[in-house]
Amino acid sequence: MPSDLSPPVGKAYLVGAGPGDPGMLTLRGVECLRRADVVLYDYLVNREILRFANEHAEQICLGQHGKTRIWTQAEINEALVNRGLAGQQVVRLKGGDPTIFARGSEELGALQAAGIPWEVVPGVTAATAVASCAGISLTDRDQASAVALITGQESCDKRKPAMDYQGLANFPGTLVFYMGVTTARTWTRQLLLAGKSPDTAAAIVRRCSLPDQQTIYCRLDEIADRVAAAEIRPPAMIILGEVTRSMAHPCWFEGRPLFGVRILITRPLDQLDQLRQPLMELGADVLTHPMIRIDPPESWAPVDQACSDFSQYDWLVFSSANGVRFLLDRLRATGKDARALGNLRIAAIGPGTARELRRFHLDADLQPGEFRAESLAAELVQGAAEQRFLLARASRGREVLAEQLRAAGGIVDQVVVYRSSDARQIQPDIQQQLALGQIDWVTVTSSAIARALVRLAGPLLGKCKLASISPLTSSTLRECGFEPQAEAREYTMPGVVQAIREAVAA
Repeated sequence: MPSDLSPPVGKAYLVGAGPGDPGMLTLRGVECLRRADVVLYDYLVNREILRFANEHAEQICLGQHGKTRIWTQAEINEALVNRGLAGQQVVRLKGGDPTIFARGSEELGALQAAGIPWEVVPGVTAATAVASCAGISLTDRDQASAVALITGQESCDKRKPAMDYQGLANFPGTLVFYMGVTTARTWTRQLLLAGKSPDTAAAIVRRCSLPDQQTIYCRLDEIADRVAAAEIRPPAMIILGEVTRSMAHPCWFEGRPLFGVRILITRPLDQLDQLRQPLMELGADVLTHPMIRIDPPESWAPVDQACSDFSQYDWLVFSSANGVRFLLDRLRATGKDARALGNLRIAAIGPGTARELRRFHLDADLQPGEFRAESLAAELVQGAAEQRFLLARASRGREVLAEQLRAAGGIVDQVVVYRSSDARQIQPDIQQQLALGQIDWVTVTSSAIARALVRLAGPLLGKCKLASISPLTSSTLRECGFEPQAEAREYTMPGVVQAIREAVAA
């Protein structure tokens, strides 16, 4: 019998990306992105959401106004069908919710006609997101018992009568206009002609849930002029109704302590979230550009040799959280666990390093009061004579600790458990924003990062402020010709966040 060589049919997922904040993407949306072979996304979708996608997934933007050609709906439908027929898992990522003013029915119709399985994954739609982020309740038992979602962009091919503005003018509740910015003068005039009161309270919200969210409160008869005066461009939503009249100004979202402050994080890629998440929760607009890379050592042989018999040492000394992670991960990779450390005493240079040890269910026997190599050495040199020390370290760094221990009579072995290397070039978009003074703060969380940052962006750093993690890092910055404007009192990531927060408040 002849065999059927046609590929199995794939599946398409219409996924709502929400209003912009990646934290508002649903868990089901994340699951679909992780299994996707290809992601077709609208330009208004926050690119940060694509971080959840499978690293091997093809990512295709469907065009951006003013930059690249916008795909037609027919082309999108065709791509969905062709990819599905080729056996791929396809995610169609749409801003907001796929079923509300997103032409989802047309895409589902094409998929159904082609016999391709599909699933719709709801998203947080713009109406509810805008209301929440502006601190507005769309419904109120006294003022609004209903909500109407209205498009400001009706299809020119529509056969049925146009919008019923008389009905909308008499609607007993809240009106929410999608895509109504460019047509604001038209639909506000129609509502007024239909008898809607000119002093109807309104809220215009642009870039909802993002660090540059903008909210304007006004009346119905002021909307068009306020949109023009503030040069409001999409994405923006407009809420009409009494529910907008008595809201606090600014709202909780825009009243956060770091709202609108743009901060560049320069930590290694896998350590960004320790700063990114708390800064974002405080309202900051967070950019990332690792100035150094952290990689395994070129050879594990010296590490494996050191780990083969810890009984020859009295102390295992960690001068960074990276050292803890790489050494103990390697220990597990070679079939051992914490029992291999035996009676070895452990020293940690600071609270971050001690916290990483606790992640491996280990407590430091010694941690100095000050997060510096000199302070750690001062604690260890007492009774160091004839003691054997194993220092787990980076491929580069200061020799202070080893030198002082040897001077005190200690026997010191050092093993490189990870490599640290500088970024080779600065990202063009970061370079441009630094040059234009559009970045308010840059975090500097180690001396190695300080040197790499100055080497790549030195001439541009005069237009921003620098937040240092410690006096040692601040000293390195000064050696390079730059004065930090904030320095953490506690030499940790929360300490850096607090230092920026206090500096901004001041």
